[in-house]
Amino acid sequence: MANTLVQDLIEAGIHFGQRSSGWNPKMGPYIYGKRNGIHIIDIKETVKGLLLAKKFIAKSVAEGKDVCFVGTKRQAKSVLETRCTDVKMHWVTERWLGGTLTNFRTIRGRLKRLDELETIAAGDNFASYSKKMESQLRREMKKMKRNLDGIRGMDKLPGCIVVIDVKSEVTALREARKLGIPTIALIDTDGDPELVDIPIPGNDDSMRSIDVVIRELCLAVAEGKTAREQAKAADKSEKAPAGAGGDGGMAGDNPGGPRRSRRSQFRADDSPAATSASA
Repeated sequence: MANTLVQDLIEAGIHFGQRSSGWNPKMGPYIYGKRNGIHIIDIKETVKGLLLAKKFIAKSVAEGKDVCFVGTKRQAKSVLETRCTDVKMHWVTERWLGGTLTNFRTIRGRLKRLDELETIAAGDNFASYSKKMESQLRREMKKMKRNLDGIRGMDKLPGCIVVIDVKSEVTALREARKLGIPTIALIDTDGDPELVDIPIPGNDDSMRSIDVVIRELCLAVAEGKTAREQAKAADKSEKAPAGAGGDGGMAGDNPGGPRRSRRSQFRADDSPAATSASA
C-alpha cells in the first residue's frame, strides 16, 4: 500500500516545488535538491507528513471531533467539495470569512438566517414581498450560501483544520492557532512550515497532487468514523442489563444487591430439622 501511495504521489507531480528564487529557507529540511531552477521536494518527507496527518485525523474523528478542510485556490475547490461531501465533513472553498472560528457564534447566527431565507423561498417563493425586497433577499441568500454552504453542519468548533497553501489561508491558520486547534497543511517550498502543526510538503498548485492528498486524508476520516461507530456499539452492549431474561422471581427481594441462593433464604431455626428437634 505504501508503494502504491508513493507511486500516486510521484505521478501527480507532488515533488515539484516552486522556483528556487522564491523559496522559503524554512523549507530547507524538506527539499531534496534543485533541477532547472526548480526545487525538488523530498518525497520521503511528503509521505512522512501525510501518514502522520492521517493518523492524527483518524484519532480525532474517532474521538467524536470533526475536520474542516480549507482551500480557496481554484485548483482545490472542486476537489474539496467532492471529497469532503463524500465523507460528510466541513469545507470552505469560496472565501474564509474573518472570525469563522474566533467569532463562531455570529457565524452560526448567519447560518440560521440562511435557513430562514431558504424556508421562505421554499414556501411562497418571496411572493409576499415587493420586487425590490425580493431581489435583496435573494442576493443575500445567494451570497451566504456561496460562503457558508460547506460549514452548515458545523455546530461546534472542529477538532483540526486542513489547509491547502498556507500563504492563501494564513487568516484561517491564525484563528486556529489562537483557539488551540491543530492544523495540517499541504505546503509548497515558498510557504512557512512554522505556521502549521503537521506540514505535508508538496506541490499545492497541481490539482492532481491536491486530489491525492485530500483523498488520503478523507480515507483517514472514514476510518475514524468507523472506529467511532464501533466504540458506540461497544458502549451500548456494555450498558445493556445483564440477565434480562429473568432471575427466578427473586430479583425484587434484593434490588441492587447480590443474589442469594434459595437455600439461604430460610433461617436455620425455621428449617424442618430444627422444628422437629424442638418438638
